[in-house]
Amino acid sequence: MILVTGGTGLLGSYLLRALVKAGKPVRALYRSRIPDQIKDIADRVEWVQGDVLDVCALEDAFAGITEVYHCAAIVSFEPGMRNTMMKTNIEGTANVVNMAIDTGVRKIVHVSSIAALGRARQHDNITENAQWEESKNNSKYAVSKHLSEIEIWRGIAEGLNAVIVNPSIILGSGFWHDGSGKLLANAWKEFPYYTEGVNGFVDVEDVAEAMIQLMESPITAQRFILNGDNWPYRRLFNEMARHLGKKPPHIATKPWMAEVVWRIEKIRSMFTGKRPLLTRETARTAQLKVFYSNHKIQEALPGFRFRPLPETIETISRNFLLSKQQGAS
Repeated sequence: MILVTGGTGLLGSYLLRALVKAGKPVRALYRSRIPDQIKDIADRVEWVQGDVLDVCALEDAFAGITEVYHCAAIVSFEPGMRNTMMKTNIEGTANVVNMAIDTGVRKIVHVSSIAALGRARQHDNITENAQWEESKNNSKYAVSKHLSEIEIWRGIAEGLNAVIVNPSIILGSGFWHDGSGKLLANAWKEFPYYTEGVNGFVDVEDVAEAMIQLMESPITAQRFILNGDNWPYRRLFNEMARHLGKKPPHIATKPWMAEVVWRIEKIRSMFTGKRPLLTRETARTAQLKVFYSNHKIQEALPGFRFRPLPETIETISRNFLLSKQQGAS
């Protein structure tokens, strides 16, 4: 029996779908509801209500489990979410590691992030050998993922078989109001601004496939960057706008402009209670030009290849338009 934590999120839902399609017996945690995006396979998954901070729920979830995909995490750059995010990402991972050791789980694949690699110098080609450096420029999310990785390494030192994956920005369909789904929503609204930053992007199906192959391999005690390609944000938004039939962004956001906007957004959020469209962390990260290497995973998994990003963007744009036609977004 396989356990998936975070099975109701973007990556977790695609992973569940891939495992179910392969005929694997799967159990998954859910906190409050099973999203509509996976209703078609929900009856083929054994569900346990609870989360990674609920030790009693974890005890039920781990009964008879031999493999664990730990996807559960909070991704947020909002100051008001910091304490909850740190607790869930770090303490929750510690709980999963402890339960896996206690119950004799064969192997864990832990989902970290490229954020856990730290802030490298711009234009460097970042690999898995990147060393974490303490810096005021590290986001709280990055710190939480770095510390959650330490919990996995602690488990490995105690005899646990585990592999860490560090995906770049994950692109996928269905979750249009969260994470990378907001990028398409902004393109749909013809958001006029773009930055000169560069980042890594990867198809959600590629991340799920790489995780499954790593689980089934003898590889342990290693980490792998999962990155399809490195693109400028402007190119990404232009491609999305083209497929959506919308006007591409045309106003370059200078660093000083971003500094002004995040401050305005902070004040607006204080008065309205709505999430800020931009925070200090996202404003500064969007200006960086960072490049990630994907050589290690392709050498470790012969035959594995990442989908071209133009293909991914065309697919998710088509699905976004379909959701609009069906009134689901």
